[in-house]
Amino acid sequence: MTPNQRNTIIFETRFGKIAALKENGVIKARSIRYAHSERYQKPLPEKPSDSEIITPAKTPVCPQKLSPLVEKMIGATPVESFEADESTQYLSITLPESRIENKKLPVVVWVHGGSHEIGCGDLSTADPAEWVKEQNIIVVTVSYRLGLFGFLGGNEKRPANLGLFDIIEALQWIKNYIADFGGDENNITLLGQSSGGDAIAHLMISDGVEGLFQRLIIQSAPLGLRYKRQRMSEEFLKKTEFLKDESDVQKMMDYYGKLVPSVIKYGLKAAMPFGTQYGFPPLCKEEESLGKWKENAPQYDVLIGLNNDETAFYLKTSEALNKYFGKGIGLKILDKTVEKSTEFIYGKPARKFAENHVNGGGNVYLFRIFSKLKANHIGASHCIDLPLIFGNESAWKSSEMLKDIPWNRIHENGKKLRALWAEFARTGRISDNSEIPEILELQKIERSIAESKQ
Repeated sequence: MTPNQRNTIIFETRFGKIAALKENGVIKARSIRYAHSERYQKPLPEKPSDSEIITPAKTPVCPQKLSPLVEKMIGATPVESFEADESTQYLSITLPESRIENKKLPVVVWVHGGSHEIGCGDLSTADPAEWVKEQNIIVVTVSYRLGLFGFLGGNEKRPANLGLFDIIEALQWIKNYIADFGGDENNITLLGQSSGGDAIAHLMISDGVEGLFQRLIIQSAPLGLRYKRQRMSEEFLKKTEFLKDESDVQKMMDYYGKLVPSVIKYGLKAAMPFGTQYGFPPLCKEEESLGKWKENAPQYDVLIGLNNDETAFYLKTSEALNKYFGKGIGLKILDKTVEKSTEFIYGKPARKFAENHVNGGGNVYLFRIFSKLKANHIGASHCIDLPLIFGNESAWKSSEMLKDIPWNRIHENGKKLRALWAEFARTGRISDNSEIPEILELQKIERSIAESKQ
C-alpha cells in the first residue's frame, strides 16, 4: 500500500463514492464535478453515480489569460498543474481531520475573485487548510465559468450571467450533499472577494436561490462599478461575436484582450469589462436592484467591507505612475487618488449596501482593514485580505504585495480575523467580547444610524 493509499478516505455519499486525501490535519476532496455545460448553455446538474467519482489529474480551470499584475503582486501560477476546461463546474471540499461524530459543522463557500475573467477555486493562495484546522469548519471552494464563457451575454445564443447560474448549481449540490461530509446544510455562508464578492451580493437578489445560503461575507466587492453597464456590455458582446464559435480557446483569449481598449470610453467600469448583467435571468432590472436587496434583507446575515487602500494595488504598482508621482508632491497626489478611487469603487458602495440592508430589517456588519505599517508603500491594498484569511506562508513567499510586511504580522492578525469570520459563519453575530485584530475596524450597523444618513 502506497503512502497516498494509506491517507485516502472514501466518502460514501448520496452523490457517489468520493475519494479524499488526509494531509496536514485536514481532509481534502478535490475537483468534484457538480454540473456540466456546453458552450453558452446553462449548466445541467451532474447526476449521482453508483461507482467511485473519478476526479481529474490536473486542476480544471476556465480558459483565461494570466494577468502580469496578479502574477507579480500575488504570485506565479503553476500552469503545469492546471488544465483548461470550458465546462469548469467543479468544487473542492476541505474539512478537519478530527471531527466529533454526528456534529454538523458550519460550511463556508469560497467564491474567488479575478474581475470575472481570471482565477479558479483551487489556488494555493486560497487554500483553506489553515482556517479549517483552526476553526473546525468546512470550506468548499467553487470554480465556475468566467469571461466570454460566463460573464458576457445578452441574446439567445450567448445568454448573460452563466457564471452566476454555475455558482447556483454549486450551491444546490452543497445543499444536497454536504451533510455526507459532516457539514450543516442549513448553515452555509458565502465568502466572496472582489468580483467574487460582487457575484455573491447579486446572488442575494437572484431567482432560484431560496434556502441555499444564510450568510454572506463580502470582501472588496467593486460595487461602485455595477451601475449603467448595459451599453458597454452590448458593445463588447458585438465586438466579440466573431469569436463565439472559435474552437481554439487560446485564440479567443488573445483576440478578446485586444478588444478591451475599445471600451475604455465607458470610464472606470471598463476596468472590469465582464460582469453580472441586470435585466437577464437570474437577475432583476438595475432600477429594481436596491429595492430587491432591501426586500430580501431579513433572509441574510451580512458582513461587508474593504481594505483601506484598495486601488493602490493598481496605481502604486504602476512603473509609469511611480516615475512621475513616486515622491514629493506627486506622491501626495497619488495617495489622494488612491483614497478617492477606493471610496468611489468600494467604500461608499459598501456602506450604502449595508445601510440599505439594515433598513430592510437585515443584520449587517461593516469592516475596514488597515495596514498601519509605515514601511509598507502600498498600504492595505486590494487582495491583502487573502493571506489574512487563508494564511499559507509558503504560497505567498513570492508575493510583491507582502514584501514589506513581516509574515508574523500577517499570521497574528490573520488568526484573529479568521476567528471572527468563523464566528460570524457559525452564528451570524460577532460578540462584543471577541478579540479584534489591530488592523481591523468593525461596526455593527444599526437601523437608527443608517436612517439618520438618509
